[in-house]
Parts: sequence; C-alpha cells; structure tokens
Amino acid sequence: MPRTQEQYEAMRTATRNKIHSAAIKLFAKKGFAAASVKDIAENAGISIGLMYRHYKTKGDLFNELISYAAEGLEAIVTRFQSDESPIELIRQFTLEILDDLNNDDEIAEFYMLMNQSLSMEEPSFQIQDLNKQSDAMLNQTIRLIEKGQKYNQFKQGNASEMAFYFLASIQGLMMIKLTMGERFETPSLKIVTGFLIRDGHD
Repeated sequence: MPRTQEQYEAMRTATRNKIHSAAIKLFAKKGFAAASVKDIAENAGISIGLMYRHYKTKGDLFNELISYAAEGLEAIVTRFQSDESPIELIRQFTLEILDDLNNDDEIAEFYMLMNQSLSMEEPSFQIQDLNKQSDAMLNQTIRLIEKGQKYNQFKQGNASEMAFYFLASIQGLMMIKLTMGERFETPSLKIVTGFLIRDGHD
C-alpha cells in the first residue's frame, strides 16, 4: 500500500527531529567548526545523502536551530509581558528550566549552542535575531523585576543587576550540567530565586 502524504510528512518530521537532536549534541560538544555533517548523520542514524536532502549545508542546519532559539526567547519575552503576577512568572519560568535540567541534557546543550553563535565573526540573520531577542529578554526581565518590587513581591535593589544575576545563574547551571553530567545536582527553586523573592512569598 503506497504511503499517504501524511505518512511522508510524519517520516520527514521524525527525521528532522533526529537531525536536530544529534546536531545540538554535537555542536555543543565539539563546536560548529569541528562537528561534521558525517558526524551528525551518524549520530542521527541516517545516511549523509538523506541529511543533505533536508539541509544543503551545515550552516543551514545551524541557522535553523538558532531560529528556534530566537523564537523561544521571543515567547519568553511575550510571557513576561503578560498581566500575570511577576512572582508567578518568575517561579514558573525557573521551575520549567530546573525540570528540564533534571530530566536531560538537551536544554543545556541548546544553551551552549546559543552561546557559540554569539562568537561567530560573520553572524547570520538568524544569529542577529537571536542577539536581538536576548537583549529583549534581558530588558523585559528587568521590567518584570521592577514590577515585582512595586508589588512588594521582590526584594529591593538594582533591578538591572538582579536581572543579570538571575539570567547568569541559569546559564551557569547549564554549563555546570554539561561539565558534571550525572554528578550534577539540580538546585531547588528557593535556592535559585532566594536572592530575589521576599521572605514570606516562598
């Protein structure tokens, strides 16, 4: 029985997901330059020919992953702009990150890939967009902290410094996760947000 269009699309999506997972892992471990198309295809369990049917170049694959990262940051910015309580937004965001760290390495590997893109000498449009969304996320985090301070949910202090510290703490956890592997111990929500959330709100 011939395959339907839906079956072909499902197979295509499954293959791309395998490629994405393999590429994220290898780019994080080896870096963009050292990770070859052959490496990615082997780790994805597909032929090099099939790999090239999905992506003409390694750069095309990298840029697609970066575009997903930019979309993810944009979604966080939109979420932080909502009318929901600042303390709940920070809690939900942090808990999701900690849960992801506790379950697998992919989020940490994805952050590593994002960081690598920032050092590229000739950034693509996708990388430029990622930089734009990174700045937007920082600025929106600052505004969210200021709002939480007005509501007496967050401790008083320089909101910009607190936002930098919060985001740097999360990125630091990603790096340590990749370095330590199974020895990594995911901290509690209270540990990560204790510098920010006022006593009586935890």
